[in-house]
Amino acid sequence: MTWDDMQPLLRTATQETFQMVGIATLVALVLGLALGVLLVLTDKGGLLQNLAVNKVVGAVVNVGRSLPFVILLVALIPFTRWVVGTSIGWQAATVPLAVGAIPFYARLVESAVRGVDGGLVEAVQAMGGSTWAVVRKALLPEALPALVSALTTTVIALVGYSAMAGTVGGGGLGNLAITYGYMRFETGFMVVIVIELVLLVTLVQLLGDFAVRRLSHRGAARRLPALPRRG
Repeated sequence: MTWDDMQPLLRTATQETFQMVGIATLVALVLGLALGVLLVLTDKGGLLQNLAVNKVVGAVVNVGRSLPFVILLVALIPFTRWVVGTSIGWQAATVPLAVGAIPFYARLVESAVRGVDGGLVEAVQAMGGSTWAVVRKALLPEALPALVSALTTTVIALVGYSAMAGTVGGGGLGNLAITYGYMRFETGFMVVIVIELVLLVTLVQLLGDFAVRRLSHRGAARRLPALPRRG
């Protein structure tokens, strides 16, 4: 297969991979962030301490994280058909990708938020801030570099999961690798796809690291005490 033959196939498969990963990341960002913060708030000593809710949410997150993605992919076929009307293609693969990413990101968010200095929380409360104010003005801003790092890890995991979904007709680069690289013995095509996936993951990691460094520097500058004037 020549490069001219590969180009349109790669272009379409890459676009499908971006769509799968992008939608799943957005869903995980919203729901995973909410679940992670909820786990912190409802834990023992939290602002909304409720151990029953914490145990239930924690159990759901643990079950979601423990299932291998391939099993989740198959187990969610009825739900996937109900949501998007089909069980094949990139649209269908997006559903289990999003479901699998939510608990994955939620645990990372929980760890990031737990690392926030309790003194900041107490300061907001001392000024009469509500629970929402504490989350908005203390927990999320201070944990932002860690949250971005966690999101970077989640996106990289989703790229790998999307390639895995391609083995069962999920579209994207994984499906292209199986259809042409494996079944049609196009070794050169397989090598090109592997290189593209490596470059994609590397780019995501570099962008994530850059964002974390910028946010960390801004946070450090914001927390520096004002120097007394001389004279």
